[in-house]
Amino acid sequence: MNYSTLKKTVVLSCVSLMAVGIASAQTDSTKKMSDAAGPAKLFGGAGQYNTWSIGVNVGVTGSSVITGGFNRFNQSQPALGFGVSIKDQLSHAFGIQLDAHAGQIKGRQDQSPNANDPGATTTVTDLVTGTQYEGFKTNFISGSLSGVVNFGNISFLHRANSVNFYASAGFGFMVYDPAPSTDLTNYVKWSAASGHKVKEVYVPVGVGVKFRASDHLDFNVGYTENFVDGFNVTGVHAKYPSNDKYSYGYVGLEYTLGSSSKPSLEWANPVAMMYDELYDAALRAEVEALKGRVTNVENAVNDLKKDSDGDGVADQFDKCPNTPAGSVVDGSGCPIKFPEPVAAAAAPAPAATPYGNIQFEFDSSVLKTSSYPVLDATSADMRANSSTVTLAGYASSEGTAAHNMRLSKDRANSVKTYLVNSGVDAKRLKVKGFGETHPIADNSTEDGRVANRRVEMHK
Repeated sequence: MNYSTLKKTVVLSCVSLMAVGIASAQTDSTKKMSDAAGPAKLFGGAGQYNTWSIGVNVGVTGSSVITGGFNRFNQSQPALGFGVSIKDQLSHAFGIQLDAHAGQIKGRQDQSPNANDPGATTTVTDLVTGTQYEGFKTNFISGSLSGVVNFGNISFLHRANSVNFYASAGFGFMVYDPAPSTDLTNYVKWSAASGHKVKEVYVPVGVGVKFRASDHLDFNVGYTENFVDGFNVTGVHAKYPSNDKYSYGYVGLEYTLGSSSKPSLEWANPVAMMYDELYDAALRAEVEALKGRVTNVENAVNDLKKDSDGDGVADQFDKCPNTPAGSVVDGSGCPIKFPEPVAAAAAPAPAATPYGNIQFEFDSSVLKTSSYPVLDATSADMRANSSTVTLAGYASSEGTAAHNMRLSKDRANSVKTYLVNSGVDAKRLKVKGFGETHPIADNSTEDGRVANRRVEMHK
């Protein structure tokens, strides 16, 4: 099969595929675009999407690029190009694409140069051979591997994207056969003289826009600039050495492979999917049910912590509910009965004091200023004789017995510090703490508890 026949075959194939695609798009036009995201979940993994696709394209090549640069021939002539592609979409925004292209690149020198430009010529001189050329035709076949990035989209009021804008860049290898001409009639191929075609690497860089025709079929329009690592695409060495470049503008169809029940990953809209998941009725019902279970657990914990009589034992485990306030209870919440004789022998009440009691605020061991006159009188009396005084500290029944014992000792030490600072020998003062034992008033009343927060001084 010669090159001309191959071109006709590929063009007819592309036109046929485009016709099938348009018919498929019309058949599926009644489908809602939002249905494509169907059962897919935002964090469901790539297995819920179709990721592989194949495509065909046909377009026009040119010996110049829109970004500018040096061209050996100042007029680029349009020529046919065509290609096929295979792509794996790795995420909704990025994919890897393998391309194969074939076609022809053509160019010529302007034959009617501007009279105002005396430097203009109608031919290009080969700097190696000195031959004057008017144009060229180069047939090529190329293959490349590129990364494709979707950098923007338009949804057109649908929850699924309808238009994607993309950019691509990659690396490839091409085989071409330059054929320059001295008269734009006879083109002499390099392979005719050397017996082989030229092989070079090249870098394709492109942009494009993709239209979603149906769940599986897309329509592409794109433009690619190809930068060749060589200087003989035209077959003419002008401005030697200077690397060549050519362009390819195309239209094409891309078909997504896979099950019809799965959406294409390329058209996934993460923002819309997140919105749908947040407002999904089943998910909201699960959240409400979970909140109910959490509430039940919290209520159960609160029930376990509930202590109606304040004895330190939860109601769930309290075998003696409603014990009087201040009762000392065991692990089951029942009051502990201490033998009276043993308790009296273990901590006998001190003898009556000739001095007044020193009172304290609740849970405090700081002396009140109202106690200073009593303490000063006690200090003066002790400095006038050699008596020894015991400072007995007490507390009311609030709090634990251990805490009240420490508090009573702190109160007695506060009195001792005052007396020592006023001149009393510390060796004549003994400190004892009795905690909440030996109350002088009823601990069930506030007045009684106030009276019990005291330090007594005994000779």
